[in-house]
Amino acid sequence: MLRSLLCTAALLLAAFPRLQAQTQTPADGDWTIQYVTLRNTPEADYMIRVGDIDNLGFGFPEGFDPFCERATEAHYYPWDPVPGNAPGTDYIMMPSSFKGGAQAPCSHDGYSDWQGDARPVPVSMSLSFIKGAIVHRAVLQLFLDDFQAPDLCSRFQLWLNDKRFVEGERKLNALRQTGPIGKVVSFPLPPDMLELLKGERLTIRIDDPVTGAGDGFAIDFAKLLINPKATYGCRGSAAGRVLERDTETPIAQATVELMGYGQVRTDAQGRFRIDSLPSGLHPLTAYASGYNSGTGAADVWPGGEEEVLIYLDPASKSASYNGRDLREGESVQIYNIQFDLGSAAIRPDAKTELNKIRDFLSANPSAEIELSGHTSSDGDDAQNKALSLKRVQSCKTFLVQAGIDEGRILTVGYGEERPVSPNDTETNRAKNRRVEMRVLKL
Repeated sequence: MLRSLLCTAALLLAAFPRLQAQTQTPADGDWTIQYVTLRNTPEADYMIRVGDIDNLGFGFPEGFDPFCERATEAHYYPWDPVPGNAPGTDYIMMPSSFKGGAQAPCSHDGYSDWQGDARPVPVSMSLSFIKGAIVHRAVLQLFLDDFQAPDLCSRFQLWLNDKRFVEGERKLNALRQTGPIGKVVSFPLPPDMLELLKGERLTIRIDDPVTGAGDGFAIDFAKLLINPKATYGCRGSAAGRVLERDTETPIAQATVELMGYGQVRTDAQGRFRIDSLPSGLHPLTAYASGYNSGTGAADVWPGGEEEVLIYLDPASKSASYNGRDLREGESVQIYNIQFDLGSAAIRPDAKTELNKIRDFLSANPSAEIELSGHTSSDGDDAQNKALSLKRVQSCKTFLVQAGIDEGRILTVGYGEERPVSPNDTETNRAKNRRVEMRVLKL
């Protein structure tokens, strides 16, 4: 059925006007060129792009701007790399773990019975253009196509050079691009990833090496923004509702999280809204007390707003940590993980608590957690935030060395942003210096 729908889509797209040969924009240069570098664009201090902007070779309808409009129309699937195109772009690739439809964990794409060589190929860009630049922030934009992890039971990993980008993986694994359709997805790089930009190259590798899922996917182009400007790109909003699945009852005070862009709470009708988001596809995760987490995806573009419905199931299980039962979305404050002043090195007495986290993850092999670092208001805000991240990354390193898969642990440093007590006495400031563990998945 899916194959016939795709063939129909291909016939429809054959009638679409193609991308003009010399389409050029100030933020991206000539769309037909494979490797482009620009300085001081309307979006950022520096821009590096690999791959042409042509919707996997199908082109776009006349006047269509992939950076400022909704996802593409459905299209057919290109298997064969085009000579001269940047490696890893413009054709469907199959996860390396896929061995055939019979082995797929739940379902598979309509083209996953294809027997050719279509294993993932990395996309690589030279960083010589930004050699010596001072990098404060960076955003990686990927025009992605046909990722369907929630429906096909795939589990993608995202590597930048030899470093797992776990935060980015959560976005990939929340995408639903059935059709297939394509859309820009933005990945703000966390501070520890910025160090990679001091090297010679940045290599982007996406694969599902474990599950055997038949989830074919494609990348049209990769674009790196160095020191993006405050309002780079087109902007729009993500809005929707969080509902109980069976009854469609609105869930009030649910937390809706958009990684890299913060979180909001739902109102009494279960509604939420996040404004001033860069145009693109934005995966959302919702948590509420007594429910399992749920995901959705907002297609954001200026002036357009689709209602995103996120359905939550009543929590069917909990897991015990240090004598307390935890469900998805719930957090526990941990004060027994201590560090020396200004240091991210784990003190010997902290290992007892870290071993409890290790035991929790070992006893619950499907569990995923977020470790967040928090400080008091003493000292510089930016330094506190950076230090809080380094500290929970040290905790993660300890757990990984103890045998826990790093893909199960998300780290974030909040510094002094989220106090649990006023910073008015030393006793209260001590309460704010903590690590928190939040259960993302059970």
